[in-house]
Amino acid sequence: MDILLIAGLWLDASAWDDVVPELAALGHRPVPVALPGQGDGDLGATLDDQLAAVLAAVDAAPGKPLVVGHSAAASLAWLAADARPEKVAKVALIGGFPAPDGRAYADFFPVEDGAVPFPGWEPFEGPDAADLDGPARERLAAAAVPVPEGVARGTVRLADERRFDVPVVLVCPEFTPAQAEKWIAAGESPELARARRLSYADLGSGHWPMATRPRELARLLAESAGPEPAGGGAGRTI
Repeated sequence: MDILLIAGLWLDASAWDDVVPELAALGHRPVPVALPGQGDGDLGATLDDQLAAVLAAVDAAPGKPLVVGHSAAASLAWLAADARPEKVAKVALIGGFPAPDGRAYADFFPVEDGAVPFPGWEPFEGPDAADLDGPARERLAAAAVPVPEGVARGTVRLADERRFDVPVVLVCPEFTPAQAEKWIAAGESPELARARRLSYADLGSGHWPMATRPRELARLLAESAGPEPAGGGAGRTI
């Protein structure tokens, strides 16, 4: 199966370099998606531009792909399911929850000179960065690229109710499936609350498992790409 890999804020497609060979060894075709404005220096890129790149990858897949979104890019993966519900086999969300219709894509950090720079590690101290040692933090920070304002402040637009029929697996890195279920039940993720086939995968890492646990992440994604087991549905944990 084609597995489309969409990186979150400040990451370019190289963020998946350690995951790609692991997925290939498991018999899948990993496709890191190059997002306009994240790695190409185009600070004029918009959320619509990034979605167009994701949809181009979906349309180019020979079959129905698994679309993977990390962190804020959970919204991009979900937008792909909304735009191509008949062409997306499944969505995997790593450490992120899709924004609802009308919400800003990633309105979390200050804009400086038309972009959102990596804010350093202070906002992520705790479970997010607990498994990142000093060298890993240095590597990630050195590779971080500013996210264009037109992406971060772009408005999420969802229109097709068929997206709720697309199977979703929520990969839980710095939080547990039990925590995620509690948040969803409390109304903190209205989109996932309406997903008809939602499952959970417990990874037990920090927020950037592609950097710290690429083999385990690849295994979980490969399992997610497999067929839905009989009786699979909301609340199932793999």
